[in-house]
Amino acid sequence: MDKFRAITAFVRVAESGGFTAAGNKLGMSVSAITKSVARLEDELGTQLFNRTTRRLATTDFGKEFY
Repeated sequence: MDKFRAITAFVRVAESGGFTAAGNKLGMSVSAITKSVARLEDELGTQLFNRTTRRLATTDFGKEFY
């Protein structure tokens, strides 16, 4: 895993409020952004975002990590 890319993806998602907007800003697919953030979460051992079909919110740990 490229940690720098994963952290960059996380920051863009947190700032833009969504995976699609982050993908557009980084020139990456939504799938690549999602996988990158998921790998980062696996490595950290915690969730960074609370995801639902209509909403994305940063967890308390995600806010601290940001």
